[in-house]
Amino acid sequence: MQSLLVIKPSSLGDIVHALQVVQTLARERPDCRITWVVRERFAGLVQAAPFVHEAIIFRRRDGWRAFLALLRQLRARRFDAVWDMQGLLRSGLMTAAARAPVKWGRKDAREGAGLFYNRRVNLPEGAGPHHALDVLQQFLRADGVTPRLEFPLQLKSGVAYPWQPFFAGDPRDTFLIFTDSRGAEKEWPRFNELTALIFRAIPESRVAWCAGKPAKPEVVVPAERFLNLTGCPMDQMIALVRQPATFIGNDSGPMHLSAASGNRVLAIFGPTSPERFGPYPLAAPKHRAVEAPGGQLDRLEPAAVLAALQELRARTL
Repeated sequence: MQSLLVIKPSSLGDIVHALQVVQTLARERPDCRITWVVRERFAGLVQAAPFVHEAIIFRRRDGWRAFLALLRQLRARRFDAVWDMQGLLRSGLMTAAARAPVKWGRKDAREGAGLFYNRRVNLPEGAGPHHALDVLQQFLRADGVTPRLEFPLQLKSGVAYPWQPFFAGDPRDTFLIFTDSRGAEKEWPRFNELTALIFRAIPESRVAWCAGKPAKPEVVVPAERFLNLTGCPMDQMIALVRQPATFIGNDSGPMHLSAASGNRVLAIFGPTSPERFGPYPLAAPKHRAVEAPGGQLDRLEPAAVLAALQELRARTL
């Protein structure tokens, strides 16, 4: 295979997982030219991957005319193979438009996307539940590569930000708290209390907040040891979660990127399953998941999260 079209337009966590898989392919097939269809919001992340040669931008917000223009653009190109790693109707239509003799798609594709494949990637063996990344790793078998991952995910250096010196200390004492998630039902509501507990229990700690939505702490924080970067744009958020620190946050794309970058990660779960969506691999010494009682995040006490954090900090890696 000399050329591959990867279709994985969104979301952030899914793209991180797909990049980890494609990184393995690129190391096994260094002569393969890799092109990637990605939404404009996440294009910076894909373009930062040194093994992706070209990003084709899917401007979803521009409506159907932009989508039809994208299909025409794909129709004008030829590839040896297509991997539809999204498995939805839009990505299936992109797969149909691209000219390639082999079109691989997910066995669990939805919305009729499977109609546009001539090859199906099997699910992992066993009853599951299967982690989302284990599902995507099966695409490697499509080109005869044994599924495996290498850490960290390699990304090119980007813009230098003035806040980067904040992360120059011991990553075990520097905490990046991500308070957002793509769904409100996955957002733990007590990060203010946890922040106060961290400052009280770990005197040398430094805490940075990061989120897509602007927020202000409702507790007293030491100004010299607290950094508020909530409301930052996507490219800056991507740079933030890659900094050497201990990540604390909800089930979210930034959590997956921090794990892929090799950081310690404490992930907080309510209605979703850490076995399917936790930091990968969940059993790694750097990774820890905390589950809310009964899946209800408002029942998860900050003291329980702090105890899990202290246990994670104490692990020998």
